[in-house]
Amino acid sequence: MPIVQIDANPHPGQAEVHHDPARFKVLACGRRWGKTRLGVNECLDVAAQGGRAWWVAPTYKMSEVAWRPLRRIASQAGAELRKVERQAIFPGGGWVAVRSADNPDSLRGEGLDFIVMDECAYIRERAWTEALRPALSDRLGRGMFISTPAGRNWFWRMYQRAATDDEWAAWSFPTSANPYIEAGEIEAARATLPEQTFRQEYLAEFVEDAGLVFRNLRACIGIPPAQADPNRRYVMGVDWAQQKDFTVLTVMDSATAQVCEIDRFNQIGWDVQRGRLAALAEKWDVGHILAEANSIGGPNIEQLQSEGLPVRGFTTTNQSKQEIVVALQLAFEREQIIIPDDDTLLAELESFEAERTPSGKWQYRAAEGFHDDMVISLALAYEAANRPATMKRLTTNLYGSRGRAEKGKRNGNRNRR
Repeated sequence: MPIVQIDANPHPGQAEVHHDPARFKVLACGRRWGKTRLGVNECLDVAAQGGRAWWVAPTYKMSEVAWRPLRRIASQAGAELRKVERQAIFPGGGWVAVRSADNPDSLRGEGLDFIVMDECAYIRERAWTEALRPALSDRLGRGMFISTPAGRNWFWRMYQRAATDDEWAAWSFPTSANPYIEAGEIEAARATLPEQTFRQEYLAEFVEDAGLVFRNLRACIGIPPAQADPNRRYVMGVDWAQQKDFTVLTVMDSATAQVCEIDRFNQIGWDVQRGRLAALAEKWDVGHILAEANSIGGPNIEQLQSEGLPVRGFTTTNQSKQEIVVALQLAFEREQIIIPDDDTLLAELESFEAERTPSGKWQYRAAEGFHDDMVISLALAYEAANRPATMKRLTTNLYGSRGRAEKGKRNGNRNRR
């Protein structure tokens, strides 16, 4: 076992990897399996025996995850800490340092005995091939590559290499292989995450089409109603644009999540756009509208609110976009939404992509050459349909005494027509 231990009782999977004699070890692990604990333990073991070890993470911020336990345990073992360099030097001359792979060229120059590449799937391949692999040559150093999978990229190719190269070994451990994680927590994640995300993040599977977001689309196609039903409640999602992209208005039945009508247009002025929105809202007696508020959306929303329309702004950030996209993913997987057989909508949904960044966050966007206006409008409509309490409060807030009068006036005019 290692001389310096972060955990005196490694679980069986950690012990198995530690004792394997392979020079290069590839671990595809689910979240919270314990790969950081294992990697830190291995680095400290090398340093305590006089060797040179590096922990390499995708970004400076992510490298802090290892530096915290490394410096704590190294300090307890009598090592000198150089916090600026993030390096721990042991009494025997060995050391361990933490580095980031933001700039692969900055990893050149050192001769090393051991390297851990943390979240390896999110580090650029050339950091390994051009900088880190040569650093192991003069000292016949070893390497450990730990990550959750991210599709079938270079990390997957290294995982496959273990089948044909005796110097390499590979393991795949789901989160459930950590005996300290409660089974109920994993099942809770399964219930709330899209299948693809759960398979990748918890089952540690190399999902071949991991970049695609929406599946099961054809099973969710239905014929939209021809007109509004006075006994139904309708909502609308709005994604704004004017020139290059498209403004898209999506009307949805809030109870069934069936898309009733989509209006998509561009290259027209804001006055006309707001007029088309008001007309569509009147046609379907829309009770609540959720519209993107970023940039050009803000002034349009204010104007529509002043006219008595029940509009709420949605500020798009990476986090808020992820939340509404994931909700839409689940709706398609579970067949809890009905969309029309619209070629443009289907093309946007099928080409919509997800990419996990080095920081561990997901970014969602249209594939190159495609738009995502219909996707975002649909996601906003689904969000509005599934947040009735929030929208009810919004309506109350929007319609003060003056607002209620405006709404009554608008409804009265509509009914007379």
